[in-house]
Amino acid sequence: MTVLLREAIGDRLRHARTTQRRTLREVSRTARVSLGYLSEVERGRKEASSELLAAICEALDLPLYELLHLVASDIGALQQPVPSPAELAERATPAPAGLEGGTVVPAMIGNDLSDLRLQPVLTHRLPSTLSKPRGTVVAA
Repeated sequence: MTVLLREAIGDRLRHARTTQRRTLREVSRTARVSLGYLSEVERGRKEASSELLAAICEALDLPLYELLHLVASDIGALQQPVPSPAELAERATPAPAGLEGGTVVPAMIGNDLSDLRLQPVLTHRLPSTLSKPRGTVVAA
């Protein structure tokens, strides 16, 4: 699965803005970027120049290096193959009593890279509750 850099950057910018509960209008005014252009950048439709990215990051109080680090982590996580249950079982270390373990795997909904979910690691199987057939039923 190929992820475009502009989409990953847009997802992180939108996530930062919505986490701060700020509107597109507010951030566009502070960054001195048109509202429409900021919207296009967040949706991954436009490639923002380094100057515009710096202005948007400053408006969000998000250091540019932090944005780029988060984007690189997102893309790296999506580029790694998801291990099979057998591979997970081999690598699994026993969890302390009462704790359940898992691995973070991408659960893509659209192009949202910030939506990562915890997939539980099945280290044991539950006994089957199905019983053998007891015989035939004869109608009277």
